[in-house]
Amino acid sequence: MENYQAFAEQTLHKVTSKMAAVINRNTGIIPYTTDDQHQFVNVYQQDPFWWTNGFWGGIMWELYHLTGNHIYREQALEVEHKLDGNLMSAEHLDHDNGFKWLLTAVAHFQDDQDEAAHNRALLAANNMAGRFNLAGHYFRAWNDEDGRNRADLAIIDCLMNLPLLYWASDTEKDPRFKQMAYAHALTTQKYMIRPDGSVKHIAVFNPETGDYLHSQGGQGYGHGSSWTRGQAWGIYGFALSYIHTKDRSFLATAQQIANYFIANIPASNKIPIDFRQPAEPWLEDASAAAIAASGLLTLADQVGSADQVIYREAAGRILKALADTGADWDATHDAFITHCSAEYHEDRHEYPIIYADYFFIEALMKLAHQDTAFNPW
Repeated sequence: MENYQAFAEQTLHKVTSKMAAVINRNTGIIPYTTDDQHQFVNVYQQDPFWWTNGFWGGIMWELYHLTGNHIYREQALEVEHKLDGNLMSAEHLDHDNGFKWLLTAVAHFQDDQDEAAHNRALLAANNMAGRFNLAGHYFRAWNDEDGRNRADLAIIDCLMNLPLLYWASDTEKDPRFKQMAYAHALTTQKYMIRPDGSVKHIAVFNPETGDYLHSQGGQGYGHGSSWTRGQAWGIYGFALSYIHTKDRSFLATAQQIANYFIANIPASNKIPIDFRQPAEPWLEDASAAAIAASGLLTLADQVGSADQVIYREAAGRILKALADTGADWDATHDAFITHCSAEYHEDRHEYPIIYADYFFIEALMKLAHQDTAFNPW
C-alpha cells in the first residue's frame, strides 16, 4: 500500500508554504470563494451571518498548530470576534452554530481556556438547544424564509453541529445538551439513512406531533438520489456521535455509509456531486471528497485493523487525487481546492469553497498524524 503518511507530510509542507503568501494578502477577512482573479472574496461584508463563516477561523487554527506562527492565531481570534454580531442576532442563528463556533470559540477555549471564548461557545450551544423539537426529537435546520415556516425540516448536515452540544455537556457537566444531540442522531439514523447506505438530505416532520412525513431531494440531483456531500456528512457525523456517546449503532451506521461511499468512488478518485447524477454532464464536488476523506480517517481510528486499512487507504486515494489534480498550488492564488459545487442545480459548478480547504488540511493532518493538537469536534 502506498505510503500516504509521507504524501500527507509533503503536501502539508506545500500547504504551509502557500499559506504564508495567502495570509499576507487576506488579513482581516472571512472568505467563502474566490473571484475571477483567484483572489478571496470577503463574504463577511456581503453576509455576516453566512453559515460557512467559521471555516476561515478553523483554517487559521489549523495553520497555527502546524506552524506556531502567531499571525494565524491572531486572525483566528479576529474571526471569532467578528462573529459576535451573529451571536447577538437571534434571527440569523440556526443549526449551523456548530460550524461557526466549534471552529472558532471552542478551538480558542481548547487553546488557552479563554473565558470569553467559553462564553461565546456556550451561548451558541444554548441557542442551538433551543431549536430542538421535543415531539420529533430533531433539531430544526433552517429559519423561516420568504414567509415559509420551516419548523418542519431537519437535514443530514446537522450531524456535524452536534459536537457543539457534546462539548457543552462535557464542559458544563450538564447532560441535557448531550441528550438532545443523542436523540437527534437517533432520529437521523432512523429516517435519513437508506438500507444501502445512501442518505437523504432533507427530512420533513410534522412539527406539532413529531411524525416523520417524507424526504426531499435537497442539494443533490433529485429526490431519491445520493448527494455526496450528504454522504460525507453522514460518515463523519455518525463517527463523531459514536465517539461522544459510545453507542455502537452509530459506529455501524458510519461504516454502512462509508462502505457505500467507497464502493461508488470512480476510478479517477474524483467525487461527483451526486453518485446518481447523469453521466453527462459529469459534475465534481471536491468538497465532498475532502469531507469524506477526513470523516473516513476519524472512522478508521474507531474500528478494527482490517476496516482501518480500508478506510485509511480510501481516504489516502481521495486526498492524493485532490492534491495531484484538484488543488491549486500557485501562491498567487488564494484557494487550494478548486472543483467544488454547493449543489447540483445551481448555475455555477466546480469552483473554490472555503470548507473544502478546511477539511482538506484537516484530513492531511490526520493522515500525517499531526492532528492531536487541534480537534474541535
